[in-house]
Amino acid sequence: MKPFLLLAALLGLAPVSAVAQERMTVMLDWFVNPDHGPIVLAEELGYFEDAGLEVELVTPADPNDPPRMVAAGRVDLAVSYQPELHLNRREGLELLRVGTLIETPLTCLVVRADGPVQAMSDLAGRRIGFAVAGVQEMLLTAMLDHHGIGAEEVEKINIGWSISPALMAGQVDAVIGAFRNFELNQMAIEGHEGRCFYPEAEGVPSYDELIYVAAEKTLDRARIARFLGATERAATFILNDPEAAWEVFAASGAELRSALNARAWPDTWPRFATRPAAVDHGRYDRFEAFLVAQGAVEAALPAGALVVDVTRKEAP
Repeated sequence: MKPFLLLAALLGLAPVSAVAQERMTVMLDWFVNPDHGPIVLAEELGYFEDAGLEVELVTPADPNDPPRMVAAGRVDLAVSYQPELHLNRREGLELLRVGTLIETPLTCLVVRADGPVQAMSDLAGRRIGFAVAGVQEMLLTAMLDHHGIGAEEVEKINIGWSISPALMAGQVDAVIGAFRNFELNQMAIEGHEGRCFYPEAEGVPSYDELIYVAAEKTLDRARIARFLGATERAATFILNDPEAAWEVFAASGAELRSALNARAWPDTWPRFATRPAAVDHGRYDRFEAFLVAQGAVEAALPAGALVVDVTRKEAP
């Protein structure tokens, strides 16, 4: 035992970490919920501390804020979406995907099971709500196009945070941007049955739902690698014992132990990336090709311009 640890043990003191704690600010895509399980558990289980990090989580006032905040240097990392990253680069935001949080699509187009939309073809002439401008409208357009419906044939309404309430109240006939692990459960709790239409089954290539993005010019590879290493430990903990992980997650904040989160947890944890630093370049290339085919962008960007594995050494 090292002398200072021996002294601490003899005095009955907790050993002080030999690694200086470096502050890191992470803006979430939404309020804290089971989608952020590995981040919350990395904090609660002391994995961030082990990595020498003091992580502050920030929730956005507007769901469009996270990419812009990290690009402006206001936060170190932001939780965002793969489809949004492709469009952000065209908007001049010099961002890179540096890690993956949820590696399968969660977004879906939700309708009321007893409502007027029983099939995608029923969407023509209907009102469709969205929360995040740009990316969700693009996904909706592709899904409609897959069924021969023009984007101009529907009325698109920005409903902000009010996804399920707007649908349940009949303000819209469908919502794009709903998460299949949340909105369906929220509707069920409120006594409404919902139905999902999945983008990956309606002409959209599969993609990473939640990713970590960082500003390219100020990229701190070593610090981000430590962050991802801590969340990888947490994701493995969740995979090995999801019930114990839920208890840790729910105990981290009184507002988190809710009926909705309890229902959403088993629908969420199997989708966490257990290798958050690893990246599938082909997945990003395929999405770029899809955007070109849809006419959403003029030319494809190579995956290397969008993603980086911060755990690998840079080419000389």
